[in-house]
Amino acid sequence: MAGKRVTSFDVAKEAGVSRSTVSFVLNKVTSVSINETTRQRVLEAAKRLNYHPDASGRKLVSGKSSTIGLVLQQSPEQVFADAFLLRVMLGIEQAVSQCGYHVLLKPFDPRNATGYFQLVSENLVDGIILSGPRQDDTEITKFSENGFPIILMGQLDGVDLPFVDINAVEGAATATRHLLQMGHRRIGLITNASLQYTSAQQRRQGYVDALRGAGIPIEEDLILEGAYTSESGYEAMQRMLTLSNLPTAVFIASDVVAFGAMKAIRHSGKRIPDDIAVVGFDDVPVAAYVDPPLTTIRLPAFKLGWKAGEQLTKLLLGKPLEQRGLLLDIELVVRESTVGRHDP
Repeated sequence: MAGKRVTSFDVAKEAGVSRSTVSFVLNKVTSVSINETTRQRVLEAAKRLNYHPDASGRKLVSGKSSTIGLVLQQSPEQVFADAFLLRVMLGIEQAVSQCGYHVLLKPFDPRNATGYFQLVSENLVDGIILSGPRQDDTEITKFSENGFPIILMGQLDGVDLPFVDINAVEGAATATRHLLQMGHRRIGLITNASLQYTSAQQRRQGYVDALRGAGIPIEEDLILEGAYTSESGYEAMQRMLTLSNLPTAVFIASDVVAFGAMKAIRHSGKRIPDDIAVVGFDDVPVAAYVDPPLTTIRLPAFKLGWKAGEQLTKLLLGKPLEQRGLLLDIELVVRESTVGRHDP
């Protein structure tokens, strides 16, 4: 039979103080002055009794939830398909846990969600990391106006909020230039998401910049939208394969979307990379093990999450940010989806 649960009353009795004093000390309430000797006596009593204050009690006393919200502007189905997300979340969790915070994951489908500002209005979180900002986001202006702690994981034009991101324009340009260097001149694009997402806009821009730099005109028929999932990549690639003049290569701005596109290419009877070469974006772990292994742009997923969590905790602790925006480096990883087994 389990022993009796230790309460704040037991700690107060052990330390010879009131329960209010125990609450003030263990919940780190700074507005009440408690001398150091008493504070240490309470901490030592709590340690001896292995007592930890209840989370709801801490929130009631401090007015803080000790929780940060990771808001994803995706449907639950898209979040489930996101193979990049787990390493990002791990980075965030490890960064914020050092300061005593927990992470609440909240997907909000922009097509039908009631809005994520309710997390703030209902005091459910102390700060937010917003992943995948969109141009049509009406909630974001509320954060700009009231100074609530928020870090964008991504960028949004016209919004003065701190962000952590990768250089998506350069990453997409690097992927496209790789295909150009392999001799391809007719190169398609399938985006990672709707162009309402700034990440999709940036990856499209990198593709456009690389083609224009090579003197190749942009053909809108060769640009299709994905929607974070392999199914969307399969469907987009099927549409591209109906063109009378097929591309010899495709840059697909998400590995997960690329997996579906690669399946569509194989189902059409064409070979990768002999008939159509493929470059992805993200370098999720399985990218090295699909057939053929996927050439892709490697993103520092864990570091992206860590930096976002680190920046947000600085805001929560009232510390200044050295930089309002952080851009992390990317790397091209060449595999057999663009360079066949017997190519030099």
